[in-house]
Amino acid sequence: MKTIECVPNFSEGRNRAAIGQITRAIAAVNGIRLLNVESGFDVNRTVVTFTGAPEAVCEAAFRGVEKATEVIDMRTHQGAHPRFGATDVLPLVPLSGITLEETATLARALGKRIGEELRLPVFAYAAAAFDERRRSLARCRSGEYEGLAAKLATPEGRPDFGPAVFVPESGAVAAGARPVLVAFNVNLDTNDVRPAHAIAGDIRETGRLIRNASGHSIRQPGLLKAVQAIGWYIEEYGKAQVSMNLCDLAVTPLHIAFDAACRQAQARGCRVTGSELVGMAPRQALLDAGKYFLEKQQRPTAVPGEELIAAAVRAMGLEELTPFLPEKILMDDVVM
Repeated sequence: MKTIECVPNFSEGRNRAAIGQITRAIAAVNGIRLLNVESGFDVNRTVVTFTGAPEAVCEAAFRGVEKATEVIDMRTHQGAHPRFGATDVLPLVPLSGITLEETATLARALGKRIGEELRLPVFAYAAAAFDERRRSLARCRSGEYEGLAAKLATPEGRPDFGPAVFVPESGAVAAGARPVLVAFNVNLDTNDVRPAHAIAGDIRETGRLIRNASGHSIRQPGLLKAVQAIGWYIEEYGKAQVSMNLCDLAVTPLHIAFDAACRQAQARGCRVTGSELVGMAPRQALLDAGKYFLEKQQRPTAVPGEELIAAAVRAMGLEELTPFLPEKILMDDVVM
């Protein structure tokens, strides 16, 4: 049986009524399992996770985008997270019985439908990208909402689907296909966002721009492959965070990313106090992390899975901000 996941990110994290309308539109499609809804006030963003057969997931995704255009007004949107549209990003993820290439074809068809029926500019990204330069979500979203009108007016900024017309209320959509991604934030013992920016530059794959001895700007690669990272301050928590997307857990697992953030925080004069998962993560990622930290502590690792997960939660401080609820956070049978 073919099963895919969709993890749309909507640019609304404060209006509970609007969020409820979007999630109800998604859940109304037969065959959908709505797994998780996670909203952040300061980022002003909601991440929804649902799974099912490809046809059902694509229909539910379309209905979610359709409802978001009705209940979200980007003209008044403010938040810490980068964004350029009411449905900011719409990724499809292959889970079982289907390849990434097949999922990319579905994402392109979904993007085409959104562009034609909802009259929104749609950018195909990641595995669904037509242009190698648009594989990067950050590049698709460059300029964010505030720069979208000017971008759409250029040949380089034309969308892959829909009109090259700025829709002030709704912005644009990035629709794509990708492997399982884990959104993971580490919390710092400071409210100063500058160390968070610096640590993000230290660890993300693309690194940072520095000046060489000749005064020219060159890019210094970061420490971790397949990792995206930015720094921000979350007033709700009173903490700066390093926000990471772990794009390939086989390349950089959760525990390796956490340890790297801890080392770089110490080098920058601060300390990691805990972390949080945004949305869902494969259960295996927590099992691997628990084993890793027990080995570091020279403790036995031949223990039940629940104990491994508990060890990972303790070591990474995953309950510092909110309770860690495995039944709502962890996904089984996910290929990493």
